[in-house]
Amino acid sequence: MVHPQVAEEEPVAPEDLLRLAEKKAEAVAAQFPQALVIAADTGVFRDGRSFGKPRDREEAEVFLRTLSGGWHSVYTGLVVRLGPERRRRLVETRVLFRPLSPEEIAWYLKKEKVLDKAGAYGIQGRAAAFVERIEGDFYNVMGLPLCALWQILLDLGWRPNG
Repeated sequence: MVHPQVAEEEPVAPEDLLRLAEKKAEAVAAQFPQALVIAADTGVFRDGRSFGKPRDREEAEVFLRTLSGGWHSVYTGLVVRLGPERRRRLVETRVLFRPLSPEEIAWYLKKEKVLDKAGAYGIQGRAAAFVERIEGDFYNVMGLPLCALWQILLDLGWRPNG
């Protein structure tokens, strides 16, 4: 069962994403103490600056202009709880955006809903055309690092069926 948990969002350093994911995991685990709880919080960072969810279209445009033509890092704080057991992992994926024209940014912002996305983009949508290169887990950029999650689940004793 999916049980979304809202945690206070704020501009953070990459390491703080683990704290935010832990708050989400703790809230769900308090309601379902024996359940497998998976919580994650993702952020976009460039040159020491956090690019969270933009407040409005204007801020989204600033984010995309700033990310254009350079590398940025997407971090996800991942927390998995199973009863008293807890595993934490901070996963980084580096993304290179090619230089974007003002027209491309305007087009993208007209076509995509970005106010709920860290960095004002979703790699799984039209922003895929902006990505020149990626180093790391693609799914981390989407918000859930599947390779790290799989490894944690195996470490906790879980095994896939059939």
